[in-house]
Amino acid sequence: MIATLLYVLCLLTSLLCAGLLWRAYRRTRASLLAWSAACFAFLALNNLFVAADMLVFESVDLTLWRQTASLAAVGVLLYGFIWEAE
Repeated sequence: MIATLLYVLCLLTSLLCAGLLWRAYRRTRASLLAWSAACFAFLALNNLFVAADMLVFESVDLTLWRQTASLAAVGVLLYGFIWEAE
């Protein structure tokens, strides 16, 4: 019960951060906010895979999907940082 609540709260927090960052981007048009929103969207996807892996599909290993979502999140944010530095 506690694990389920924790996974759901992590997912909702990531989605909330992505939504707030996207809303701020739409107001200010600062592209770093868009990159950060995309990063948090991928982190939310990662949290969804973690919850599915631990709670729903216990016999299926979703580690590759989880790691891919994490790599995409870090890659998008890193690309955004590099893009803004130029």
